[in-house]
Formats: sequence, C-alpha cells, structure tokens
Amino acid sequence: MTPDARHALVLFSGGQDSATCLAWALSRHAVVETIGFDYGQRHHVELDCRARLRDGLRRMCWPGVLGEDHLLHVGVLKELGASAMTDDVAIVLHDWGYGCGACPACQLRARGWAGWAGQRNAGG
Repeated sequence: MTPDARHALVLFSGGQDSATCLAWALSRHAVVETIGFDYGQRHHVELDCRARLRDGLRRMCWPGVLGEDHLLHVGVLKELGASAMTDDVAIVLHDWGYGCGACPACQLRARGWAGWAGQRNAGG
C-alpha cells in the first residue's frame, strides 16, 4: 500500500483504542502527528504511557512517519461539571462493564454485550 501523502492528526490518549487508531493512520499516511488532552483526569495512566508507546512505534515500526506530539493542558474542562473521569464520583458497574447505562455509548455497549453473551450461551 502506498502511503497517502497527506499528513494526519490522531487524537492519542495512550490507551488501547487510540493506539489502534494511531497504528492504522501510521500504516496509511506519510506523516502522522498526535494530540492529547490533559484535563485533570483521575486516572492518568494512559497519558503516562503516551511517550513510551510513541517511542516504541517510532523505533520498531514507523521511523520517519510518526511526527510531533502535542499535549494540551485543558484543566478548565474539569470546571464544567463533575464526572467520574475527573472527580471522586462512584463508577457504576453493569454486567457488561462500567458506565451510566443511559447514554448512547452505554446503550451501544450494552447491546453489544447482550449479543455476545447470547451467542456465547447458545454455543456460537
């Protein structure tokens, strides 16, 4: 596959989902830059992994393709309201994972879980 000559910008938290998106972009574009947001999240582990992950990808797989990293400190987002991501708010556990159970993302995950559990219980 010939890389797309256009540059790409990937929102990269350092977690599994954004690392997958970054790898996808790196395999398709000539230069890929990353951007991340430090908004005062309680669990900083993903942001702590960003630099190591980027260095590993650059050395092992995509030398010359992985461009600059931009980390924006946007603590002002924490002031918009309490959430389990930024404040000591209890996270509710459902059968399929964590979440509120009411928002569209939670509903989508719940449907996915139900479908997977149904196939698993049916022997599929």
